[in-house]
Amino acid sequence: MTSQPLKLGTRRSNMATTQSRMVADAYTEKTGRAIELVGVTTFGDVSKAHLAQLGGTGVFVSALRDKLLQGEIDFAVHSLKDLPTKPDPRISLAALPVRHDHRDALVGPTKFFDLPAGARVGTGSPRRVAMLSALRPDLEYVPIRGNAETRIGKIADGEVDAVVLASAGLTRIGRTAEIANIFEVDEMLPSPGQGSLAVECLSEREDMVEFLGRLDDPRTRSAVTAERSILAALEAGCSAPVGAFGIDDGQTLHLTAAVVAIDGRQAVRKSTAGSPSEADDLGRRLAAEMLHEGADRLMGEHSH
Repeated sequence: MTSQPLKLGTRRSNMATTQSRMVADAYTEKTGRAIELVGVTTFGDVSKAHLAQLGGTGVFVSALRDKLLQGEIDFAVHSLKDLPTKPDPRISLAALPVRHDHRDALVGPTKFFDLPAGARVGTGSPRRVAMLSALRPDLEYVPIRGNAETRIGKIADGEVDAVVLASAGLTRIGRTAEIANIFEVDEMLPSPGQGSLAVECLSEREDMVEFLGRLDDPRTRSAVTAERSILAALEAGCSAPVGAFGIDDGQTLHLTAAVVAIDGRQAVRKSTAGSPSEADDLGRRLAAEMLHEGADRLMGEHSH
């Protein structure tokens, strides 16, 4: 490896560049290597369609992967929940750094359970709509999109009374002061991989795979591997109402997942535990049990 700065590809949004800069700084601190950010506009950033209509995962990822394959960047940073669950053999998921907060948060003037009946809550995620509806069917859930700042802005504009976003993202862009409440996992299971960043490079570049591996966190990796294997086994994209959360305590991997009907009235929720080394199998087995209990019917029109 020469000592020229490494090129890190990132989406151009404030949140993406902030999290990419955090990762770059962590590598520089650990290794002394200079890293420069290369902004890339992705299809998901320019399309006005809702994520569910875009086909879910992958819309923010393919442009960055193209730059990797063309050799224009050395590595890329994504929000893990944006990555398709089907691996691409040309690309190595070289590092999953220590996960940030996995939970969902409500931004607004008042706590979720204090919102008046009929209040409008904005979210672009069918998973959030389904799980929020289970908690409060008396609220109206409004599909919104755009980056975090745009979504939060819709409260001041009067379009919605509150919005639900990932707590980790709000922390990264310095907007935690506006969080009214954070949903615990028993109230609202996060999206598989939520709060986790993914660092990718070309599989054939063994020097990069090794370099990037220095930030990999094994406990994060086993937990999110199990979560994502549930998603893969259910054959659900990020537009399906599936939540999952794993935690690896060093000995045991604890895993919970749920599929919730979009109106929140029915759910299949299962938990299991096993060895972190069997993360992928653990997720698949849990998904099989959920399908056996009718999870596919609840996904209905949301499955691809």
